[in-house]
Amino acid sequence: MRRNPERRQALIDAAIEVLAREGARGLTFRAVDAEAAVPPGTASNYFANRDDLFTQVGGRIYERLLPDEATIARNRAGVQDETRYAELMHELVDRVAAFNSGYLALLELRLEATRRPELRAVLTKRIREDIDANIGYHATSGLPGDSTSVVLLYLTLNWLIVERLTLPDIFTEQEIHELVDAAVRRSLNG
Repeated sequence: MRRNPERRQALIDAAIEVLAREGARGLTFRAVDAEAAVPPGTASNYFANRDDLFTQVGGRIYERLLPDEATIARNRAGVQDETRYAELMHELVDRVAAFNSGYLALLELRLEATRRPELRAVLTKRIREDIDANIGYHATSGLPGDSTSVVLLYLTLNWLIVERLTLPDIFTEQEIHELVDAAVRRSLNG
């Protein structure tokens, strides 16, 4: 297998786009090569098989979903109250929805993980780490609520994002904004 990390990353990013657009069945080496605009056979030189490609995509999506350092610093500033909590959740929903192909690809990967144990292991590990990191951040942030609030918001907002990306006419942007505020308020106030 080839070792050019920039090329590998470009191929994985191309695979995310193919997966989001064509689904798991459409994720072929040929489709990735075409999306990345590289010579035919390039992807097969970088990934041992489709399972390898699926697991690499699973890790990369989360790298791209993470907030940048400026966003993290901004989120830590100011009073850590319910209003700040709602602002953080709005930023999260907007950031994830802005990488719609990544989130849609992640949904495809979750379905594919029911049939691919290695992919399931990668996603389980990565998502558990993400949840634990969010709980850890919350515990040290001074934000109201507890670890259950974090998990409830994780579950609630994930489905809200699914609705926003897959059936965008279900809720207006205003309704989404109001639902995020309500989810924060209710997770904190039982």
